[in-house]
Amino acid sequence: MKEDILSQILSVSEITNQIRQQLEINFQQISIEGEISNFKPHVSGHWYFTLKDSGAQISCTMWKGLNNYVFFKPQDGMKIIANGRITIYPQRGNYQLDVKSMKIAGEGELQAAFERLKKKLYEEGLFEENHKKEIPQFSSRIGIVTAKDGAAFQDMISIASRRYPLVELVIRPARVQGEGAAEDIVSGIQELNKTDVDLIIIGRGGGSLEDLWAFNEEIVAREIFKSKIPIISAVGHEIDYTISDFVADKRSPTPSAAMEIATPNTEDLLYQLTELQNEFQNILQNKLDGSRDVLNKVLNSYGYRMPQNIIKNKMQYLDNIWYRLESSVFHEFEKKKNKIEVLSNIIDSNNMVKIQKKGYAIIKQNNSLVTKAAELRKEKHFLIKFYDDEIGIN
Repeated sequence: MKEDILSQILSVSEITNQIRQQLEINFQQISIEGEISNFKPHVSGHWYFTLKDSGAQISCTMWKGLNNYVFFKPQDGMKIIANGRITIYPQRGNYQLDVKSMKIAGEGELQAAFERLKKKLYEEGLFEENHKKEIPQFSSRIGIVTAKDGAAFQDMISIASRRYPLVELVIRPARVQGEGAAEDIVSGIQELNKTDVDLIIIGRGGGSLEDLWAFNEEIVAREIFKSKIPIISAVGHEIDYTISDFVADKRSPTPSAAMEIATPNTEDLLYQLTELQNEFQNILQNKLDGSRDVLNKVLNSYGYRMPQNIIKNKMQYLDNIWYRLESSVFHEFEKKKNKIEVLSNIIDSNNMVKIQKKGYAIIKQNNSLVTKAAELRKEKHFLIKFYDDEIGIN
């Protein structure tokens, strides 16, 4: 047989096909562990990459449709376990692994991927407190992105009904694990941002790091950061942390605790209202007591009991003022009167008629008084005026 093979002359295609048959028959189902290198997601949806270790490498392909079931985003340097079969690409004569499924090689690699993304988003500022939006104290509508049939959603319904029955819950069912979960969560956040909900809660119950991985995807983190509506991240149990917890406006240790954060307790509100009512009653009672004391003082006062005495006192006070005013005016009047009498006497003593009656006369010449004999021109006409008549002399 060996001699027959050696004596044959085969074409490249023939030998390639023979090798291909042997490889595909003997390696129909195989798992290979290695480190991803040169990862290239093609526009067609297919993935092309290399798996390598310290001594060798192998080309890998994963076709569109199959890679939809991968729950994480492959990255260079990530260690994985790829399951598939060995095939040959005849055009290049290379053998390759036709990958059917893949998973992270151990919890350590998942944690490393988590830490790498956490560091990246932290350095971009997505975790900073100044980006956090305030959680409303009284939300009328709360949107929830989670599995509708999950225990987490049922717990949130129960807590909301007990604490704050007035709230309306708007559920946007989403896959929270496995194929397409991250994309579905992103769509849920986008859709609720187009509604009038006051708050969004995203989350699920507990599980392994792999189970919770959808909430560690970069696309989910960035959509949370973009949301205009405040978001509470409530993933897993109290000890579980995901990337969404760091980006969200508020992190809750569990979905149940998230609903307690999102809703006020009716019993607490009633207690506070009762306390306020008692406080207002005390304030009102104190004001009434104070007003009653003031009124009693007025009613018991001398002025209230003897109003006529107060009126008489006021009348006497007015009389005194009038007396002082009247005395002051009379005194001033007497002074003015005396002064007028003096002036009248002066005027009277200088009355020309009275003076003329005593035997005096007034001489006028040329319409002017003649006061001296030397001023009189005897040759001219002049006038002698007595108190009762006047005589002209020519």
